[in-house]
Amino acid sequence: MKFRLGIDVGGTNTDGVLLDRNMNVVHSLKTPTTDDVETGIYNTIDQLITNANVDVENIEFAMLGTTQCTNAIVERKNLNKVAIIRIGAPAGTAIKPLAGVPDDLKAILGNYTDMVEGGHEFNGDEISPLNEGKIRLIAEEIKDNVDSIAVTSIFSPVSNSHETRTEEILREILGDDIPVSLSSEIGSMGLLERENATILNASIINVAKKTADGFEKALNTKGIDAKVFFCQNDGTLMSKEYTLKYPILTVACGPTNSLRGASFLSDNKDAIIVDVGGTTTDIGVLAKGFPRQSSIAVELGGVRTNFRMPDIHSIGLGGGTIIHLDGDQFTVGPDSVGHRIQEEALVFGGSTLTATDVAVALGKVTLGNPKNVSHLDHELLSAIYQRMTEMVEESIDKIKTSADDMPVALVGGGNVLFPDDLKGASEVYKPENGGVANAIGSAISQISGEIEKIYAISQENREEILSSAKELAINETIEAGADSEKVEIVDIESVPLAYLPGNATRVKIKAAGDLAL
Repeated sequence: MKFRLGIDVGGTNTDGVLLDRNMNVVHSLKTPTTDDVETGIYNTIDQLITNANVDVENIEFAMLGTTQCTNAIVERKNLNKVAIIRIGAPAGTAIKPLAGVPDDLKAILGNYTDMVEGGHEFNGDEISPLNEGKIRLIAEEIKDNVDSIAVTSIFSPVSNSHETRTEEILREILGDDIPVSLSSEIGSMGLLERENATILNASIINVAKKTADGFEKALNTKGIDAKVFFCQNDGTLMSKEYTLKYPILTVACGPTNSLRGASFLSDNKDAIIVDVGGTTTDIGVLAKGFPRQSSIAVELGGVRTNFRMPDIHSIGLGGGTIIHLDGDQFTVGPDSVGHRIQEEALVFGGSTLTATDVAVALGKVTLGNPKNVSHLDHELLSAIYQRMTEMVEESIDKIKTSADDMPVALVGGGNVLFPDDLKGASEVYKPENGGVANAIGSAISQISGEIEKIYAISQENREEILSSAKELAINETIEAGADSEKVEIVDIESVPLAYLPGNATRVKIKAAGDLAL
């Protein structure tokens, strides 16, 4: 019997699951996330293997979902020093690169920026020829002074020739080891947001490498020789090579994994998923089994970007959320005891009142020692619990696009805290193994690829252009590690751009397929 190993590293817990080839859960568990992450991953793998009593030689795939790259940006830790090159002078010089980026982040990135002649119009015509001489001068100047490079050209999603030529020149001078991020491969339309997404991608390459190497090391230490994949934020997987090139795509993969896992466990492809963790509750919408994507620019660590992100609404409410009391008044969170819940919560012998203590005291769940919370005022606890429930119901209401009730699946380690009846829900599911839905989501994922380009589409060439774009998306999926025989188009979006002449249409196509065995 062959197995898949899925790991999801959250702020509070590292969840692990073993699935057999028929996608049945063989064993699952949670261990506390450790400060160095690698130890937590190793502990999870070690306990999974021991408790399930499986032969490590039979584990053929290992998948990791992690918040490391997100945390690095938000906490400003271990980021690369980045050289930022914008191709678009003289047209695109009015607003300088890094405009709107917080000063503390600018200082860490190194603030090395340069602008070069080149770029394209919306229809692919050159604004001006690429200044290759200046690219060579920049390459000499940044040699040994930066860790990675971010290259952005005007309208590069339409024509990326100036970006790819710039990369060729940089590699001639700096060698193949320097990571180069091209905006045409990362963001969508909108120069500044796409440039910001590319800069952030370049800034977290070292973090991604350390995380990927740590995962492989933890597997090797246990003698597991499996194909390794990493989770991206559209609910699908990518290879290690792809991850190290596009680490920004791992951002927000945790909530996405929970959505995919919940879909699998509840056998529901269209539903609202409420993922209750130790620190936050993340609410998202499943459409045809995949997370609904955000249609607006997303801020990440204070930086406005436009790369693909799931539409997730997060609130500071989880199992470890601290309840602040002031007489008969109270506030719920948003701070949490996090992975220290077993030391700090009242039911575990600590001194901090948490959301878990409230649920235990009211008999909603059995955990720890209920006697430790028996002295608390029942009426006050009921008011706190009602407020906790209202916070979830309000979030469900906010994320819905119609007034109709929808199925709701409650997953995550803290899903037991909430009732089986919620306003706005036509039905509430609490699926078996829902506590590790995120790890299951990582283990069941497919591989995907996506393209977004602007085409001049007419009645005559429409089919030909869409067929060509589909081929690009399929090739992208195969390159990411999918089985070429099992790739299919899962989403097509074409939006006419009224503000551009010549029948300009933005085409976005996504393909997905099973892992190549």
